[in-house]
Amino acid sequence: MPTFVINVPATSANIGPGFDVMGLSLSLYLTVTAEVSDAGNSVTIAYEGANSDGLSCDPKSNLITSTTLYVLQCNGINALPSCSLRINNRIPLGRGLGSSGAAVVAGVLLANALGSLNLSRQRMLDYCLMIEHHPDNVAAALVGGFVASYLIDVDRSGNIPASEAPPSATLDEQRERELRALAADASLTLPPENIGHFVQLECSSAIRAVAVIPQFELATSKARAALPSTYETRDVVFNLQRLAVLTTALGRKCPDPWLIFRAMEDRVHQPYRMHLVPGLPEILASFNPDNTPGLLGICLSGAGPTILALAVSDFDAIAAKLQAVLARHDVDSKYQVLDIVSEGASCESQS
Repeated sequence: MPTFVINVPATSANIGPGFDVMGLSLSLYLTVTAEVSDAGNSVTIAYEGANSDGLSCDPKSNLITSTTLYVLQCNGINALPSCSLRINNRIPLGRGLGSSGAAVVAGVLLANALGSLNLSRQRMLDYCLMIEHHPDNVAAALVGGFVASYLIDVDRSGNIPASEAPPSATLDEQRERELRALAADASLTLPPENIGHFVQLECSSAIRAVAVIPQFELATSKARAALPSTYETRDVVFNLQRLAVLTTALGRKCPDPWLIFRAMEDRVHQPYRMHLVPGLPEILASFNPDNTPGLLGICLSGAGPTILALAVSDFDAIAAKLQAVLARHDVDSKYQVLDIVSEGASCESQS
């Protein structure tokens, strides 16, 4: 019986002004190894590594396997095949590095492999977005690189969990399979087609990401609750201007530090989340390309609390400066210097 090895990169979303729009895939991975068995109908889950505290090993509540089951049910397969899952999660939990989005993407790829579904990459994204409602993380994790995306509004009630590839099946084959499953079980909620759309943008190979990771978790729900329900027009325009520039500025062969630094400013989410990350206001106000060699820009990674610095050199020195500020605010932190990876999630079969 085959063994499938799935790798999904961490992601940093928003990237300053690109709230719920832009994401970067990073060289830090969630790895799922699935050993398929033809004996019995049991599914076992075992976590390896440090980033697994509190994660369920119950297939019904684990985010990866509940996502897998949802996709399989929508394609007429009502139970998880017997398999043993070993999960090595290198992505810190609750830190704004896309750990839940990576789990959802892994679950969709696992369903595609276990069910021999041959889903297109676009259809996989549809399934991801029925569960993870923000496209910036999952689009970057699925396809890789520097990604801009948007999402259409859909109904997510029903049987949906809470948060070079083989040839794809034709759209007609996919749809017929899903419609047969729906005819057999009217309670299923199938994803509409083309929920999310994305563009892979250019990003200079000279740019690396310095992720300074405070040693506390910040729930996305708490970070979203800090946001206002309405915005001033001038603040929305401020972000739109910078977003338009940033999508091109990061792709220049020789990045312009001040152009990128100013383009990574934000008035939509970071000002309202400052109080959730002690030291963040000082960091955003203190460092710039003139006083910090190699620096291009600084932003909150996703909902936080990780602080992301894009840079072209002096990576360790930049991390040390940011960590020193956090330490003055009694925040312990670690850091990693990560590549921006052009390849997204992958699934390999090992016979």
